[in-house]
Amino acid sequence: MPTTVSTIEDKKRLARRLAGSGRGFAEQYGFRVTNNPSSLFQVLCLAVLLARRGDFRRALDGAHALPDAGWDSAARLSGSSHSDRVRALRDSGQRGDVDALADLLGELARTVVERYRGDLRRLRSAARRDPTRERALLTALPGVDDQVADLFLREVQALWGEVAPVADRRALTAARRLGLGRSAEDLAGLAGGRESEQLAWLVGALARVDLEGRYAELTG
Repeated sequence: MPTTVSTIEDKKRLARRLAGSGRGFAEQYGFRVTNNPSSLFQVLCLAVLLARRGDFRRALDGAHALPDAGWDSAARLSGSSHSDRVRALRDSGQRGDVDALADLLGELARTVVERYRGDLRRLRSAARRDPTRERALLTALPGVDDQVADLFLREVQALWGEVAPVADRRALTAARRLGLGRSAEDLAGLAGGRESEQLAWLVGALARVDLEGRYAELTG
């Protein structure tokens, strides 16, 4: 087990160090997180892929493969063919039932187009910015369960402040192992508030620490 921090000042110092990049998880890996339809949909696709079992780097590669193929929005992905999606996903290194994944991503895109005209901001408006209702509408989308919703909301919480604080399972695992707390509220206290960008950066950094196994460099 790594050595954990103990005093509140030590915790805040480590939290500042983790959030110091000024980017959340998705942005660390090349995805822009902005409040526009294309960006939000790409983050949702990333969340769907990250929630699958396997090497998270393959999930990142698969998520990048979609905009690289020209499908950078729900509308464009919904217009793609099944065979083209399968080819792009396989070329990106996806394993398992790639046909089913291609079907799922196509269905997700079509549903976002049909219900929200391709714009997840309309989902937010339909929920009247109520976090419980936003989560319910998200999990009503194809392929979006609570884990996927956690991953999506973790990334967009600096934009959709009403959902904060959000920390997914991996971020909380890292927080516990590093002695930073056991809940999203604990992390918000270290980051300076529930709706701060620092919180989104901290939570994203913690998830990355757990996925990459980078504990030793932080506590050695």
